[in-house]
Amino acid sequence: MFLSLQGAAFNKHLIHFIDLPLSPQIDAHVGGVNDLAFAHPNKQLCVVTCGDDKLIKVWDLTGQKLFNFEGHEAPVYNICPHHKENIQVSQMEAKGSAVFLVISLLIAVWEAEDSILWKSFIFSTAVDGKIKAWLYDNIGSRVDYVAPGHWCTTNALQLFSCGTSEEGDSYLVEWNESEGSVKRSFHGFRKKSSGGVVQFDTTQNHFLAAGDNGQIKFWDMENINALPRLRFNKEGNLLAVTTADNGFKILANAAGLRSLRAVETHSFEALRSPMESAAIKICLDLFLFIGQVSGTSSIVNASPVNLKVERSSPVRPSPILNGVEPLNRSMEKPRTVDDVIDKTKPWQLAEIVDPGECRLVTLPDSTDTSSKVVRLLYTNSGVGMLALGANGIQKLWKWPRNEQNPSGKATANVVPQHWQPNSGLLMTNDVSGVNLEEAVPCIALSKNDSYVMSATGGKVSLFNMMTFKVMTTFMSPPPASTFLAFHPQDNNIIAIGMEDSTIHIYNVRVDEVKSKLKGHQKRVTGLAFSTSLNILVSSGADAQLCIWSIDTWEKRKSVAIQIPTGKSPTGDTRVQFHSDQTRLLVVHETQLAIYDASKMERIHQWVPQDAISAPISYAAYSCNSQLIYATFSDGNVGVFDADHLRLRCRIAPSAYNGSQTAHPLVVATHPLDPNQLAVGLTDGSVKVIEPTESEKKWGTSPPVDNGVLNGRTTSSSTTSNHTPEQLQR
Repeated sequence: MFLSLQGAAFNKHLIHFIDLPLSPQIDAHVGGVNDLAFAHPNKQLCVVTCGDDKLIKVWDLTGQKLFNFEGHEAPVYNICPHHKENIQVSQMEAKGSAVFLVISLLIAVWEAEDSILWKSFIFSTAVDGKIKAWLYDNIGSRVDYVAPGHWCTTNALQLFSCGTSEEGDSYLVEWNESEGSVKRSFHGFRKKSSGGVVQFDTTQNHFLAAGDNGQIKFWDMENINALPRLRFNKEGNLLAVTTADNGFKILANAAGLRSLRAVETHSFEALRSPMESAAIKICLDLFLFIGQVSGTSSIVNASPVNLKVERSSPVRPSPILNGVEPLNRSMEKPRTVDDVIDKTKPWQLAEIVDPGECRLVTLPDSTDTSSKVVRLLYTNSGVGMLALGANGIQKLWKWPRNEQNPSGKATANVVPQHWQPNSGLLMTNDVSGVNLEEAVPCIALSKNDSYVMSATGGKVSLFNMMTFKVMTTFMSPPPASTFLAFHPQDNNIIAIGMEDSTIHIYNVRVDEVKSKLKGHQKRVTGLAFSTSLNILVSSGADAQLCIWSIDTWEKRKSVAIQIPTGKSPTGDTRVQFHSDQTRLLVVHETQLAIYDASKMERIHQWVPQDAISAPISYAAYSCNSQLIYATFSDGNVGVFDADHLRLRCRIAPSAYNGSQTAHPLVVATHPLDPNQLAVGLTDGSVKVIEPTESEKKWGTSPPVDNGVLNGRTTSSSTTSNHTPEQLQR
C-alpha cells in the first residue's frame, strides 16, 4: 500500500514516518532509538523499534503501541523481524524457500507446531551480546543466545552476528540455530578495529559485506576467509584479484585494455627463478606478470601458484616457460588433455578394478535400521547426502568443514557424519498396512535443503530436515504415490505420479488436487519438467513417455520407447532433462536413450552388451550434463559421454565393494563436481566415489566408427533412424 514508506529513528527518543498523510511522530523510547524496522504480522503493516531503555516495541502506522517486549538487561541495539509473508511460498524463486517452510530455529525450541507455522517473530540483540527471539504474543522471549558481539541480523534460514569487543576486536560468526552455538567464524577483520560496532548485511543467502576501518569487505558464505585480495597497478587502470582456486584474474578499464594490448607487442623474458612443474599449472595460451609495464619482467622469490586467465581476455601474449620459445600463434587455442593424447594409440576403455584406482568413502551408519537403499540424493548445497531405504527410513549425512575439507562439500577424502537431531528422531515414512516388497518409494528435496517430502507406499510425509519432525502428511492411498516432482515455477504445486497410472497436480497450500492427468497404462515411475519447453514429461512402467503442457495440463504427445528385440517392456522407466532443458535422458533396464524433447525424437540409444551386459538399475546426468553415470545389476558402474552415449569408463564392483555380494540400485551425482558420484547398495551401504587425484576424471571419450564403439565394448551409439535390430549388431 505504501510503496515509498520510510521511517527514521532518532537518538532523542523519537521515531518519525515519512510519506504518510499525517506523518506521525512517536515518542517511542526513553533515551535513544537504536533501530527501526517494518514488519507485517497478521497482515497488518507496523513498525518495530528498540532503544536504550532495553525495550522492544511494536507500533501501528497511527502511532498506537501494539506490543511491548521486556527482557533484555542492556540497551537493545538491533532488531530483525520475520513474518511468514517474507518467506511466502508464492515467492519461492526469490527466497529459495518451498511449501510449508518452517523457521527451523523456532521449531527446535517450541513443540506446538500449529503455533509456529504461521506466526511472525522478531530477533533482537542488546549491547551485552544477548540475542533473543520474540513471538507477537506478549509471553516473552523464546530464545536466549550469548553472542560474541553487538550487531546482529538474520536471513531466511541462517542466523549471523557481527560484533566488536571492548578490546576493539571484531568478528563475524554464523550460528547453529538449533543448538545456540557458534557454527563458524569468518576471518579477515583488522585487529582492534577503531570504527566502533561493525555493521554488516547479507544478500541472496550467498554473500556477506561488512564495514571495517573505512573499508568494505566481502565474504562468500562458502568460504570463511575474506575474499578477494586485490591490488591496483600504479596507473589505477588494472586490478588484480585473487580467486577461490588460488589463481588470480586481471580486471581492466578502457585505458587498462589499451596498455595491455601495448604489452602484447613485446616479448616476455623467461622466468629467472625456476619453479617445479608439478607445483605450477600455466595456461598454454597466456602467462602474464603485471608489475611495471615494460618489455621485460621477472619474478623474484616467487611461490608456486596457479595462474588462470579468462579465455575471453583481449590480451593473448605467448608464454615463455623456462627458456622455451613461444608457441606459434596458430596454436593459440587452449589445449585439453584429450587434445594431447597420441591419436595413433588405440583407444581402450578405462577400467577401474582395484580400490587404489579411485577415491572412495563408505558413509557411516550409527543405527541398526539398515535396509537396501532405493533412493539417493545429494543436498542441493552439496554438503550432505540423503538416502531413503526400502523400509521407509531416511538417513542424512553431512560433511564437516575443516582444514582437511575447507569447502565443507561432499568429498571422498573425508568421512561425513551420520547426522541426527538431539532428540534421536528418525525420518520414517508412513508404512502402516504397506507391503514393503511391492511399494515404490519416492522422494523430493526442497531447493534450500530445509525439508524433504517422501512416501513409501503410504501417505506422503513432509519432514523438517533439522528436527526430523513430520510437519504434515497428505495423499492417503489408495492409490499410492510413486513419484514426486516440484513445479519449477511454483513450489506450491507438486506433480505426483500414482500407482493407478494417473498424475495428480496437487496444490499443497490449499490441500487440493487441481488436475488429474491420464495417459499411462501402468504406474508412473518418472517425472521431469522443462521450463524452456514449458512441458512436463512423464514415464511409466508401461515403457511410455507422455508430454503434458504446463499451462493447460493437456497431453501433447505420447511416445513408446523402442525396446530392443527379444526384450520385454517391463520395469520402471525414468527421465531426466539435460541442463539445456531440451535433451532428455530416458533410462530403462534395457537401454539408455537421449531424446530431443522438442520433437520427442530419439537421438541416441545404448544397449547393454559384452563388457557390461546386465540390466541397468539406474542412471543420471552429471551436474554439468557432460557425463552419464549408470549402475547395473551385476555391480558395474558405467561412465558415459553424454553427447553420444559412448562408454568411456567401467568401475567394477571390486573397486568399491569389498564383499561384492551387494549391487547398486541407485546412483546420485554431486551438484557441483561432475566427477563425483554416489551409489546406494542392496546391503544398505552408500559409497561416494571419485577419480584419483592424478587422473581427475573418468577416462576419455572413444572414437566412433560407423556408429560402433572401438575398444572393449561393442555397444552401439546410434541415431533415431536406427532400428532395435541394428542396435544389437
